[in-house]
Formats: sequence, structure tokens, C-alpha cells
Amino acid sequence: MVILRIISGSIEITAAGLMYKFQSLEKALAINSMLALVGPTILIITTGIGIAGISEKISFLKMICLFSGVVLILISLKIK
Repeated sequence: MVILRIISGSIEITAAGLMYKFQSLEKALAINSMLALVGPTILIITTGIGIAGISEKISFLKMICLFSGVVLILISLKIK
């Protein structure tokens, strides 16, 4: 999970550097749009890894609640 977060942070910092380098609003918007795919993907993967690691320790109902929370976060990102 830590490695995924480090990779995600590195991608974010690289994107910020590219936005600064290009100094263009259109290119910055395109880069930012690509970042919109990275964030939720990392969220789903790290949550899945975490839940898989503790699946023996928590009940099935709690797992459903955790995944429902992730799904609600992703739905809220899609709503305008």
C-alpha cells in the first residue's frame, strides 16, 4: 500500500511539474484530466489490498460497508 501511495504521489508531483513547464491552461487541464483516472484507481487498489489483509479479522458485513463507502466516494466524484 505504501509503494502504491508513493507512486501516486510521484505521479501527482510530475504532473504539477509538467503543468508548470508547459505554462498552458489547455495542457494543464488535459494533464489534470489524466490525474482524475489515477486517484480513484489507486484508492480502489489500496483499499482492496487493505481489506484483503484484514479479511480474517472483520465480519462480512463490515467488508460490505467498507466497499460501499468506496463506491459512494467514486459515485460522488462523477456527480456534477
